[in-house]
Amino acid sequence: MKIRSKVYDLYWYFAAERQNIFWKKLEGREAPWTDDEILRTYKFCNSYRVNDRVSQYLLHSVIYNGVKYSDEDMVFRIVLFKLFNKESTWGLLVSAFGDVTLETFSVTKYSSVLSKAINEGVAIYNDAYISCANKAFGYARKHDNHLALLDKMFVKDSVARKILCCRTMKEAFLILKSYPLIGDFLAYQLVTDINYSDVVDWREDEFCVAGPGSLRGINKCFIDKEGMSNEEVIRYMFEHQDKEFKRLGLNFRRIGDRPLQLIDCQNIFCELDKYTRVALPDLKSNRVKIKKKYNPVNKQIEYLYPPKWNIKL
Repeated sequence: MKIRSKVYDLYWYFAAERQNIFWKKLEGREAPWTDDEILRTYKFCNSYRVNDRVSQYLLHSVIYNGVKYSDEDMVFRIVLFKLFNKESTWGLLVSAFGDVTLETFSVTKYSSVLSKAINEGVAIYNDAYISCANKAFGYARKHDNHLALLDKMFVKDSVARKILCCRTMKEAFLILKSYPLIGDFLAYQLVTDINYSDVVDWREDEFCVAGPGSLRGINKCFIDKEGMSNEEVIRYMFEHQDKEFKRLGLNFRRIGDRPLQLIDCQNIFCELDKYTRVALPDLKSNRVKIKKKYNPVNKQIEYLYPPKWNIKL
């Protein structure tokens, strides 16, 4: 592979420095948590995807909220949450129906609650990534098509049972991406989140998909991949992380004894693309600005991890 050394080294610097910020905040240190003006000014995801606020909400409120759900309900809850990917939307549905399960699910009733919110000017989708919005099921509104998709998947096709029988993440990914409105990127996000639960236990290091943001980062980082696929590049970063942190003298503090996983290495490429828009503006992609400034949230997160990871902070 032919790398752009400066960008390649920035990948590892970003991963380590963003993780240092995570630890300093967790330890209750006073801001600023970094001398890096770009990281102080703009919003960036964590080096570990699981530490991001929406992932933590998913773990606390959707998966490990103290209620015992059937395995089918758990898969349904995760997929529904991730289609909207917004805490307040989940809260609306829980408030309206007591809980979100296959028993309480109704396309018309759920649509009524969400349509009312939209009509009142409430955003029901997270803008972190854009979910597919075509009229695959014939409805004018995006949320109605997504609710029809859920009905098709979980009520008509019993897709949860098929997913629960999958031996690998890739098997489940292929099932999910066979449905309208679910492309490669969203299907990979979904199987990652389903794997946070205890209803499946797929290996995380056997499969990954490069999303649009990570492709921009990879293209900035590598002049020539010399025949490697984007997914092979991500795997290369996963397999060489300890060596590269050591080479650069970077102290990367893991969560527990958990190295960065494929999903994390994929995400860091996306964040690298954002970071270089300011750090190296002459290195062009189809995005030239970072959309979001960093806006501190006062509410402290009590970090939760899947019990099967055996992580203690």
